[in-house]
Amino acid sequence: MTDVSTRPVRTRFAPSPTGYLHLGGARTALFSWAFARHFGGTFILRIEDTDLERSTPQAVQAILDGMKWLDLQPDEGPFYQMQRMDRYRAVIADMLAQGTAYYCYSTPAEVEAMRERARAIGAKPRYDGTWRPEPGKTLPPVPQGIKPVVRFRSPLEGATAWNDLVKGPISIDNAELDDLIIARPDGTPTYNFCVVVDDWDMGITHVIRGDDHVNNTPRQINILRALGAEIPHYGHVPMILGPDGEKLSKRHGAVSVMEYDRLGYLPQAMMNYLARLGWSHGNDELFTREEFIKWFDPAHLSRSAAQWDPKKLNWVNAHWLRELALDDLAARVTPRIRERGGDPSATTDLPAVLALLRDRSETLEDLAEGAMLFCGAYVPADDALRTEVLDTDALALLREFHTQASALQDWSEASLDALIKSILKDRGVKMPKLAIPLRVAVTGRKHTPSIGAVLNLLGRTTVLERLGSTI
Repeated sequence: MTDVSTRPVRTRFAPSPTGYLHLGGARTALFSWAFARHFGGTFILRIEDTDLERSTPQAVQAILDGMKWLDLQPDEGPFYQMQRMDRYRAVIADMLAQGTAYYCYSTPAEVEAMRERARAIGAKPRYDGTWRPEPGKTLPPVPQGIKPVVRFRSPLEGATAWNDLVKGPISIDNAELDDLIIARPDGTPTYNFCVVVDDWDMGITHVIRGDDHVNNTPRQINILRALGAEIPHYGHVPMILGPDGEKLSKRHGAVSVMEYDRLGYLPQAMMNYLARLGWSHGNDELFTREEFIKWFDPAHLSRSAAQWDPKKLNWVNAHWLRELALDDLAARVTPRIRERGGDPSATTDLPAVLALLRDRSETLEDLAEGAMLFCGAYVPADDALRTEVLDTDALALLREFHTQASALQDWSEASLDALIKSILKDRGVKMPKLAIPLRVAVTGRKHTPSIGAVLNLLGRTTVLERLGSTI
């Protein structure tokens, strides 16, 4: 078991609303949620909406919709950074008063010149500390007409280290870190500063996020220390790669998690699959939410990048389709049938139809498409298929089946199967000689599930009418 904290566990998911909830973000949210649930803690949703040019209400809603679909409901929030501006400004004012932050009047052009000079001598390009106050140092005169930024007075010596929950011990020399801008010339605070104040105010004990944030962590730790705040435990999860080993992109399926809802995936399947991208519990591939919560420990998070596998996702989804109660499955498939122009009430037993189809289906969309055989308009076989299948011998078999089926007292799958076998035995022919013509005549298709089950579900009246118009 991972040593968590002496404080009650509080985790957070803090997306920027500049687009949909993508797969990497959804996995981060899932791990943070599971950590809190495992340790009986609190999961917080925070919307980091300070990028006014790119943040939109539509993107916020897309994130909320994705979280709801995955059933990752927060215990607190959502909180919005734009509603906390007064708090950030107050903390910056305190830091200026205490000397842990300072005004910098260097222009962007001057800072770029500093970096160029550093590059020219092979040093790390960085701000050179012109406006950083030091004992005995005389600062330049304040220029007229220049609005300053506020910089954090970063420690110059030593190292900032933490024991990463995923990667293990990490140490960054403070000499590698320049004095971070924490407020822009117009006074708006910057990303790294807002994150720090939020984590401090919200009592965050554990931060699980993508490893693209590793470079932000020493800066955030140093600001937290300057504020006298307790430092959270950090865990940085490697990225998800596409099937080809490259960074996951739209061509691999890196779309909104809600697109997977549209494509017919179940939220419990997506949860199950995402959880296994970088986390494991022995060789267990399939597990419930409750089992995931019980088993989750960041000690089992992988240090290696995970690889997206659409076939594996389909396999997981197919499993959870089979686990759903048929009435529940029917409720999920019904709107998808209607979207196709079908009528779910055209069959008297949609759950039975889905029971017939689901062993060969991977998604709700597969099921809806299959159900159109029973819920959609009947389209007779085209001339080419009729010519291929319905020859003289086939029509003779169909006439015999029609005669005997008309006299059946029990129109059930078992009775229909028995009738088919009886005719085949009497005529001395194999199953395809009758089954394929029956499919073509009754469904207009050459391939369907078990013919006895199909005839039973279509019903006596429909089957006999379609056969009668064929023979």
